[in-house]
Amino acid sequence: MARNKEAVVLVIDVGPSMHSVLPEIEKVCSLLIQKKLIFSRYDEVGFVLFGTADTKNELTEEVGGYEHVTVLRNIKVVDEDLVDALQNLPRGSVPGDFLDAIVVGMDMLIKKFGQTNKGKKRLCLITNAISPIKDPFEGTKGDQVNTIATQMAAQGMKMDCVIVRMKQDLETNRRVMKENDVLLSVFSNKSSSKVVHVETPTSLLGALRTRNISPVTIYRGDFEVSSQLKIKVWVYKKTSEEKFPTLKKYSEKAPPTDKFATHEIKVDYEYKSIEDPNKVVPPEQRIKGFRYGPQVVPISSAELEAVKFKPEKSVKLLGFTEASNIMRHYYLKDVNIFIAEPGNKKAILALSALARAMKEMNKVAIVRCVWRQGQGNVVVGVLTPSVSDEDNTPDSFYFNILPFAEDVREFQFPSFRNLPSSMQPNEKQQEAADKLVQMLDLAPPGKQEILPPDFTPNPVLERYYRYLDLKSKHPDAAVPPLDETLRKITEPDVELLSQNKSIIEEFRRSFELKENPKLKKSTRRIMKERPSGSDGEGEEFDKDADAKAIDSIGYSSKDKVEKIGDINPVKDFEEMMSRRDNPGWISKAIQDMKNKTFDLVENSCEGDTYDKALECLVALRRGCILEQEPKQFNDFLCHLYIFCQEKDLRSFCQFLASHGMTLITKTEAPDSEIPEHEARSFMVKPEPDSQNLKSEAKVEDDIMSIFLGGK
Repeated sequence: MARNKEAVVLVIDVGPSMHSVLPEIEKVCSLLIQKKLIFSRYDEVGFVLFGTADTKNELTEEVGGYEHVTVLRNIKVVDEDLVDALQNLPRGSVPGDFLDAIVVGMDMLIKKFGQTNKGKKRLCLITNAISPIKDPFEGTKGDQVNTIATQMAAQGMKMDCVIVRMKQDLETNRRVMKENDVLLSVFSNKSSSKVVHVETPTSLLGALRTRNISPVTIYRGDFEVSSQLKIKVWVYKKTSEEKFPTLKKYSEKAPPTDKFATHEIKVDYEYKSIEDPNKVVPPEQRIKGFRYGPQVVPISSAELEAVKFKPEKSVKLLGFTEASNIMRHYYLKDVNIFIAEPGNKKAILALSALARAMKEMNKVAIVRCVWRQGQGNVVVGVLTPSVSDEDNTPDSFYFNILPFAEDVREFQFPSFRNLPSSMQPNEKQQEAADKLVQMLDLAPPGKQEILPPDFTPNPVLERYYRYLDLKSKHPDAAVPPLDETLRKITEPDVELLSQNKSIIEEFRRSFELKENPKLKKSTRRIMKERPSGSDGEGEEFDKDADAKAIDSIGYSSKDKVEKIGDINPVKDFEEMMSRRDNPGWISKAIQDMKNKTFDLVENSCEGDTYDKALECLVALRRGCILEQEPKQFNDFLCHLYIFCQEKDLRSFCQFLASHGMTLITKTEAPDSEIPEHEARSFMVKPEPDSQNLKSEAKVEDDIMSIFLGGK
């Protein structure tokens, strides 16, 4: 048997108490075979049923006993016929004895493989274990189980026990269930067995292990705590992403008589000269080229090997830090596990002491890892201690890769607390939202988790495998409707929603839904379409439209703009404000827009740049509201107003007043110190020259008084 190829005997209880869940078991077992046809088509599978009215097994013929146990199929390589056989399991009529069925399954494996293939032989028991076990002829039931478990360990067999107990099963004979659970726990303690209890069809779908993946170390060597302290460790993969199977091209041109044809398509590439397209360039005349701007720089394999970074294989401690300093969202890729070298008592003791000390002090370790000699990259990760409560399980560490500074993307979002009071929820709304969130909790306090991660399969992959099997039999078959078991994973629980209908209705009544109207034109476009120099009283700067623009116009940046240009300063400003790779871009964009607006006003010739300056001010005002920087805009507008008064540019002030440009108020931004009435009186249209005007100094004093909140 090849590496990772295994022999599995499915031992299924078909007694009367299992009839209600047999349809789900049929689906699960059929799916297991379908996956083996994809991943491990050379695996061998056998089937044993117990609880049947008839008896059909070799042990009954040889030694007697083992009644109501039927071998549905001997151990053979998986095929399509096996899938069809599993979809219509016979229904038994008598209570089943799982110990007799386990012995029959073991006998099949021993006769097929003998003492060979240790670790690659597996039994899979599926039962509810609510029927009593027959008393043995000699000894007790416990002695019988110990004997079976010892023989199982000697033969190198593994066993998965899936105990399927629905709610109605829990009301049956509790004494028998407790006795059977104790007997099954003996297999876990004395052999390589795993017992799993499931209560729903969804959990059953994820409880049956499809493939036997042998753990492979990715590192064996020293964990260098210091130059004087090194601990021998082994590193395994703890979890990894389950991906779609690799799809390959298939050809039907192979002769039908060729039994060894793989039908796979092999792709070859030929490199030809540009000068002579008919001439193929051999490998020894090729050289790699790397782009540097518009040029291609050739680098030979010898030069590439000389400059390649070749770190030494090692795992070195960089230091310790508080566990709270490492955020969960920093973790990258899969999880690895560090264990002490098996059999090395000193390494086990040292690693356990380190793990328990770190756990007690709430510390984690930062380590630098190079898994293989000559590995091209170095990873830096965090070691989190995992202290075991079981005597036969040593302490260990979980390892997660951490990002480098270049990998971190800091997104600066303003706090919801900085929004105006009109946009914040009241106590009643907050309470309704809290109840809704608590209702949707998949792991409510004091109750069993609804979708346990260990027993919840990937619904996308499960549906893919089922459809793939259907397409193999019926090429023109359409995509079938979603299976009811998978629907419980992908869609909200109907029973949960009906039980909490009052909470949902309360949340719906607490919030008034309004349609968000789409603006036909952005504020910037409206400003462009207004006639230059227009000062009509009906044309005011619409703060409501500006507020809508804030909600509906999102910043988007395809090219990274680093400064505000002369051609389209508003667009450059918005794209700079949208950059989140560095928080400094926001302050730079605001400052550059201030300078651009100031230059437009100062260099104006008879008001030719007033329209463009107004567009810049509108964009600056909107950006400062979005980023909760009202003081920056208010300070700049006051400074600009005073500058216009000093440099005899009052026409620009009149232009701003005619368009209703004002300071940012408390209503628009909570950080602002300007009330609504003072903002409206900030920039008024000047009276005719015949009237008594305030002096320039008095104007400056009034402006600063309004801005600072004085009278």
